[in-house]
Amino acid sequence: MKILIGSPTSTGIGGIARHVQGLTSFLKLQGHKVEIISSENTFTIPIRKLKNPSFMLSAFIKSAFKKNFDIVHAQGPPAAFAMKNVSGKKILSLHGIHHKQVKLLHGNTAGALAEKYEKFALEWADVITVSSKEMLDYYKEKEYDVEFIPNALDIEGLPTGEDRRFEKQIIYAARLSKEKGIIDILEMSKNLPKDIHLIILGDGPEITKVKKIESTISNVHYFGPKSKEETIRLVRGSDILIQPSLMEGGISYTLLESLICKTPVICTPVGGGKEFFNHMENCFLVKPGNVNDILAGIIQLFDDSKFYEKLCKFGYDSVQKFSWSQIGPEYIKIYEELLLK
Repeated sequence: MKILIGSPTSTGIGGIARHVQGLTSFLKLQGHKVEIISSENTFTIPIRKLKNPSFMLSAFIKSAFKKNFDIVHAQGPPAAFAMKNVSGKKILSLHGIHHKQVKLLHGNTAGALAEKYEKFALEWADVITVSSKEMLDYYKEKEYDVEFIPNALDIEGLPTGEDRRFEKQIIYAARLSKEKGIIDILEMSKNLPKDIHLIILGDGPEITKVKKIESTISNVHYFGPKSKEETIRLVRGSDILIQPSLMEGGISYTLLESLICKTPVICTPVGGGKEFFNHMENCFLVKPGNVNDILAGIIQLFDDSKFYEKLCKFGYDSVQKFSWSQIGPEYIKIYEELLLK
């Protein structure tokens, strides 16, 4: 098959980027031809609120020159405009409820506009996939025909090696944006014991607040955006990964990869995490927005070695089912069924 993937991003450590990387690698290993349109190979305006709209327009223009594809696979509503412009069977994969994310980040007006656009995007697709059962229920209630496929990981290909900078090291490795819980982590860091060092990786709209905290608290260290290889090594070298998201689509790739690294996670029961994470079994769960719970989880994990080892073991065991070798064939099946219609 000849497959065109459209995505707002296809490189870096973000969830959608990692999904595109994994899906592309899997498809190529199966002998399929894959091309990608993303912000990395088309024009975008690198300014908050303008990046996605500019990507939508430039990707739509670029897609006019793409011919003879069997499958056109859009990753999220921002890529659906270009998907509409290319001949071939069309798939829209949703990695979150787009208009709710826009509303949280940019306000009610932007959220309302995003919701109207999202309705068009859903109608353009021949098949819609979602990465959590929460999303499955949401869109089925709105009478859309959707299919559930969870996030997948290249477990065997995950970079090896570890990078430990401090005796007691915890890490946040995600977009520096409100929905990922970075504001709560910064608030928590004000009471973090001085012998526990917090490393923050990533980039995003809250970078100024991160740099301000780093300048005033000696055990908070901002390392900036890192490659996947560097990120994984730092995660392996850390005692705990923290990501108290306010909102997710499927299960966060960062959390899943941390479990593969046998680095326990402190996270929230949001998105696909509601279906996968179990408190005190394969993670330490906290309520979204509860700063005190985050700190309590950190202290407990450092103080209770038996509990710590339990989370390492059960977390690692629980994530094995998300390999691309198991999840990837579900996409192939959808492609093949579409081509028969």
